[in-house]
Amino acid sequence: MHRDHIELSDPDRFLGGVPHEWFRELRREDPVYFHPDAELGGYWCITKHEDLRQVSRMPGVFSNCESGVSMRDPEDENALARSRAIMLNMDPPKHVKYRRLVQRGFTPRRIGEQEEYLRGLARNIVDAVAPRGECEFVEELACELPLQVICEMMGVPQAERHQIFHLTNVMIGADDPDFATTRAEGEKASAEIFGFAHRLAQRYKEKPEDNLTSRLLHADVDGEALSDLDYCSFFLLLLVAGNETTRTVTVNGFRALMEHPEQLRMLVDDPSLIPSAIEEILRYEPAVIHFRRTAVADAEVRGKRIRKGDKVILWYPSANRDEEVFEDPDRFDITRRNNPQLSFGIGEHYCLGANLARLELQVIFEEIVRRLREPEMLTEPRRLRSNFINGVKEMRVGFTPER
Repeated sequence: MHRDHIELSDPDRFLGGVPHEWFRELRREDPVYFHPDAELGGYWCITKHEDLRQVSRMPGVFSNCESGVSMRDPEDENALARSRAIMLNMDPPKHVKYRRLVQRGFTPRRIGEQEEYLRGLARNIVDAVAPRGECEFVEELACELPLQVICEMMGVPQAERHQIFHLTNVMIGADDPDFATTRAEGEKASAEIFGFAHRLAQRYKEKPEDNLTSRLLHADVDGEALSDLDYCSFFLLLLVAGNETTRTVTVNGFRALMEHPEQLRMLVDDPSLIPSAIEEILRYEPAVIHFRRTAVADAEVRGKRIRKGDKVILWYPSANRDEEVFEDPDRFDITRRNNPQLSFGIGEHYCLGANLARLELQVIFEEIVRRLREPEMLTEPRRLRSNFINGVKEMRVGFTPER
């Protein structure tokens, strides 16, 4: 059945927020729905929690590598080759080998060693805005911690970190006129990050340091060093994934708390609730709206026949509000106990940086909740035009100036 009113391919339909009413309808009436699309060729929508788990755990049937994780197909063979060099777009066993190159940098023990450093950064970031009584929350507060941390881990010089911020914005915001008027601009930003990776490689080839860039440059897979394309693609993925998503969750979380002042008051009174609040923020407003898989064999999901070559889209905000899994799923509840949210994914591609993201969110919300009292939005937040990232471009907030 074609549901003419549901149009998930159009980024404009997400400017007012994730269209949860459409996802509620699909979960209830057609949870594995084939969404027609003249331009994109049509695709299956996976909207239920269990189905998203199932598809994510079957990389031999539902592939990242075949055509990448973007809703839109790569434009040509060169674009497909570039896509397949990014770890996110690899399938096992290759994905496992590449993930091992850097996963030691993201273990709970290694991340725990950074806790005091992260706390100092979070304190300094809030120091810069707290006395003023207002700020532009996205750029002045939310972006700084994940940007500084991933750049430090990669060995990016301080003077060049905000250029990285700009370039990753353009890449992620290729559908948003404030960042890139065409997809070509997004490709250009990607090329500039590759050029930056080359320059940094010269520095760390001569003088290796204890950072992820040096590790990539001196790593090998099956006895061979990473190719130039593999190295640059890895560099780009780590910078984008380590920067954009945590920033987005920080913004979405603070906005949710301001829109639910009784929940914010609970956090102010009892900061020990911050870990469960973070899990609820991740569930309620995840950073990533969708990822794609491509069927490389015939399969069946919930009685629907998915054929080899079909495009399959995993909708994370929908799975996170599945009525069969979450009680009163549209309610924002920081004390929620049963919360198996899927915002970090599941299976082979479970987010490599989940431990780091949780710690970053912990330390920044400890500072925000304690110090930015009586917050309010001064203007309506400006959302990113995207059906991929659940982002906000600008959010001006006021609060009681800190004395």
